[in-house]
Amino acid sequence: MTGMLKYKSVSKIDKKMHKTIQLLLLFITVATLSSSAENKSQGDSIPGRWLYTGENFQPDPAEDKWWTLFGDSILNNLIAESEANNSNIIVAMHNIEIARQNLNIARSQYFPQIGVSAAWNKTRSTGYAASRTSTGPVYDSQFSGTVDMSWQIDLFGRISAKAKQQKELLNASRAERDGMMVTVAAEIASNYLQLRATQAKLTLAQEHIQSQEHVLNIAKARHEAGLASKLDVAQAQTIYNSTMATIPMLEADSRAYIDAIALLTGVFPDQLFERLAKPRLMPSYNHIISTGIPMELVRRRPDILQAEYQLAASAAAVGIAKKDFLPTLTLEGSIGTAAHNAGDLFKNDSFTYSIAPTLSWTIFSGMSRSYSVRSAKAQMEADIENYNYAVQSAINEVDNAMSRYQGELRQIERLTLVVGSSRETFDLSLDLYKQGLSGFLNVANAQIDYLNYSTSLISAREEALLTMVSLYKALGGGWE
Repeated sequence: MTGMLKYKSVSKIDKKMHKTIQLLLLFITVATLSSSAENKSQGDSIPGRWLYTGENFQPDPAEDKWWTLFGDSILNNLIAESEANNSNIIVAMHNIEIARQNLNIARSQYFPQIGVSAAWNKTRSTGYAASRTSTGPVYDSQFSGTVDMSWQIDLFGRISAKAKQQKELLNASRAERDGMMVTVAAEIASNYLQLRATQAKLTLAQEHIQSQEHVLNIAKARHEAGLASKLDVAQAQTIYNSTMATIPMLEADSRAYIDAIALLTGVFPDQLFERLAKPRLMPSYNHIISTGIPMELVRRRPDILQAEYQLAASAAAVGIAKKDFLPTLTLEGSIGTAAHNAGDLFKNDSFTYSIAPTLSWTIFSGMSRSYSVRSAKAQMEADIENYNYAVQSAINEVDNAMSRYQGELRQIERLTLVVGSSRETFDLSLDLYKQGLSGFLNVANAQIDYLNYSTSLISAREEALLTMVSLYKALGGGWE
């Protein structure tokens, strides 16, 4: 019966005209998207390879779990724990569920809405309503039951377009979740590597404190023997105290990194303190890094995928806005029963029904529909630019991280040589001072240089590790 009603209603308005309008709108939508893509897409301008390709890079896709390359089981466990406990990831998962239910809501419009009602009423009317002389009040009662149905036929694909838009928004929510996982993994790795670097600096400072205390005792012994002035002792004491002064802040920095890691993994700091407080060797900073080719970023980076899905949703919104110009066909009907006595409700004469197919077409709405189309097109143009910017930013981030990583590796090589020379300078100056062949100033300068260059070498290794994290984050790795 529903199909027949739909056929009769459509036959009353020219079916050919509807088909023409539908094809015309489809052509306009496709033409608009094609023109925008042709004029503004960055696809043709993406470079075929990176600007700099050195021996530390290979043309393979980045590993999904890149942090395992550091060979640190504690770091691996922390990132695994964050996937289940990090608040931002959990919120992103809830956003996916919200988007999924919005899609279900849009798809539910394909089906009719059916309702059931049952009622009983009793009335008392005045007897004067029937005649000028009252014969007493008039009582009446009625039982009724009704099943109502309303169904909007998807005549021109309005419901399909809304469902498509919600599906693209669901995909965008999933990409947002993936992007959050990339960010959280990178943040945990960065804080963890900075923690290990800070602990290495703390260990270095403690080692130099022992060495400086040894030198201070030598200066005191020479002064007591009359072989050196009080100035030597004062200079040695100053160097020793200045190194001691760095310890509290290094310890505070270590605690701050543990706090940051705890927040990212969704636990309290005390739960991680025992696992992280003990110093551990810094991971290796020199790796062969898989960079792939620039075009792979379009398929890998969640933020680019999110921008792409958002653009698709905006394009669907343009189609929805255009469909508001077309008529809507609604089928409404009801079937029920009514009687004064409950026992008569299911007799043949008590049944009632109504059916009302309705075709409505808004001819004029104060240009609001035209403005809606223009607004949707403007949003689509903005999303095109957001997509282009996401692609361009991704390529720039990777290229910058690659160049920076290469520079840091060369810096580490030279600083390693400098630290070796400074250590030799310190040993030689101390031997000459013990023999009375050189003043203490040379020892003091050598001590300071040795500590500063050693600290700089740790910082350079730390920066190389952090740049590796930035590079893998820029490559879009770290999610499945």
